[in-house]
Amino acid sequence: MRVRSGWGGMILGLLMATGQGNGVGWAAAPAGKPATCTRAVVEGEVRAGQEFVKVIGNGLEVMLEPLASGWILRILPAGAPRPEHDYAELASPPYRSVSPLLISTDFSFRAQDAVAWNPRHFRFASDKAMLGEMVEAFAEYGRTPGPSAMNKLAGLVSRAPEGFVQLLDAHLVPGTGDQSKMAGAVASHFSTTAHSLERPVDGKATPLGKVTWIRFRIVLELPEGFRTDGGVMRERYGCSNPAS
Repeated sequence: MRVRSGWGGMILGLLMATGQGNGVGWAAAPAGKPATCTRAVVEGEVRAGQEFVKVIGNGLEVMLEPLASGWILRILPAGAPRPEHDYAELASPPYRSVSPLLISTDFSFRAQDAVAWNPRHFRFASDKAMLGEMVEAFAEYGRTPGPSAMNKLAGLVSRAPEGFVQLLDAHLVPGTGDQSKMAGAVASHFSTTAHSLERPVDGKATPLGKVTWIRFRIVLELPEGFRTDGGVMRERYGCSNPAS
C-alpha cells in the first residue's frame, strides 16, 4: 500500500470513526425485542510461511497472507486479479502503522505481543461498490488533503461491517527484547491465550522472536443480502437495531 506523508489528522479522524458499532446485518424485530444480526465464521490453522485462503461469498475470499514477520489478513475478490487495495485495508486504519490486520512482529512487536493482541477487531468493505467509494475518497485526500475528503472516508469506514480475528492457540519462539509502548497498548491477553513456547531452530534467540503456527477463528459481520459460500458457517446473534 502506498501512502503519502502528512496523514496524522486523517488517521485520528478515522480511528474515531471505527469505534464498535451496532452491526449492519440486523433484521427488524418487534417492539421490546432485540434485533438479530448474522455473521460468518471461518476457522483454520496455518504455519509460518504458508497461506490460508477461504472463499466466504459475495465474490470475496479471506486470506492470511504469509510475511517474513508473520501474516497479514486480507479480504480479496475470489478468483480475480488483486486490486491495489484489498477490502479490509482501507476500512481498517491507521494506515502504514500498527494494524489489527498484521499478526506479525512488524513495528517492534515481539512474537508474544502478536499473540497477546487477542482478539483483533477490524472493518471491511462488503462489496466492490463500497471498496470503490473508499478508494475514491482515499485518492481524493491524497490529491487535496482537507476535512471534506477526510470526513468522506471516515464516514465510509464507520459504516463498514466489522470483523475480528481470535487466536485459539499459537506456537512461538518468544522474543528476548523489552515490550514496546505500541505493543503494550494492545497486547494484554498473552496469559489467557493458549500457546506453546518453542526453542529457536538454530539455538539463537532474537529480540522479536517468531510466531510459528496459529489456530484461529475469523468472524465477519454480514450485511443484509450477503450470500455466503456453502462451506462457511453462519451464526445469528442479538444486536442493537440502528433504526431504534
